[in-house]
Amino acid sequence: MGGRQSFPIVSLPRDRIVIVTGGNTGIGYQTAKWIAMMGATVIIACRSEHKAIGAIQDMNQEFQDEKQKGTLGLAHYDKLCVEFMKLDCASLKSVQEFIEEFKASGRQLHVLLCNAGINTVKKTLTEDGNELLFQVNYLSHFLIAVSLLPVMRMSGRDCRIVFLSSLWYKSGKFDIKKINAEQETSDTYKSDYYYQKSKLYLIMLMYKMNRILNQTDVTVTCVHPGIVRTNMMEEFQQQASFLYRGAISCANCLGLSTSVEQGAWTSINTVVNPELTGVRDVYFNNSKPETIRSHARVKEDQESLWQFSLDRVKYHLPEDILQDLITK
Repeated sequence: MGGRQSFPIVSLPRDRIVIVTGGNTGIGYQTAKWIAMMGATVIIACRSEHKAIGAIQDMNQEFQDEKQKGTLGLAHYDKLCVEFMKLDCASLKSVQEFIEEFKASGRQLHVLLCNAGINTVKKTLTEDGNELLFQVNYLSHFLIAVSLLPVMRMSGRDCRIVFLSSLWYKSGKFDIKKINAEQETSDTYKSDYYYQKSKLYLIMLMYKMNRILNQTDVTVTCVHPGIVRTNMMEEFQQQASFLYRGAISCANCLGLSTSVEQGAWTSINTVVNPELTGVRDVYFNNSKPETIRSHARVKEDQESLWQFSLDRVKYHLPEDILQDLITK
């Protein structure tokens, strides 16, 4: 990608509302910052209010720095419109509270960027009985997305849902019987295997949601940020299998890995680029469409995952929304 910025700086109205899960750190931080610097109102959804407040302060300082450098196209505001909302993707109760709080605000929602995720854990079940990577990386974002669809449908033209997937989806395998790792022991459980699966699920979900949203102004896409040099990637490299440790090391040695700033470029472009209005069912790698592997495009598997997901979150959905989604 080189050192050149690869997303357009466009003027976004302040009443364009964008949610970025995990927007207080890493790729999410850079994405939230640049979207806010273009003028939109950005909600950072994460666990720690303290960390979010610190992130917002840093964003505003970097906003002033960009102005001092003469960066063109930035919003003319004195201060960014960035807010914090509490969200813990490891708890469906927390996710439900986040959804209810947002709905109670009466706001529209134009962009939902599902960015938050983890990749290195021991075998862990959440308080909801779900394998941790499945819930944090996929299921909680599923619940947020389907719950806020009614809001997005009523929010005007060009509303976008963007899922942060990964090239590792290519190694993921769909087996509905193994989603919760019930057959795994602490010794046989491999977090990289379940990480791959969670990123595959997001692409499968994209296809299913777009079938539902085909005649609406809400579109769903997926992005791969690249092999990004984050703390999360360092942890992954330490605990992943030999094959993946080797692949990451080679990428670093060959200069194929990117900085956190560069890793955010594809997400930013997918959220703000006016040329992508109406675009759906696309997986962006380096801001360019990439052909999706056939195992992610199996409609029967997508439907099975959809029904499984609804069953896992049904007690956190209002009855009218649940019944509507069941019949889709």
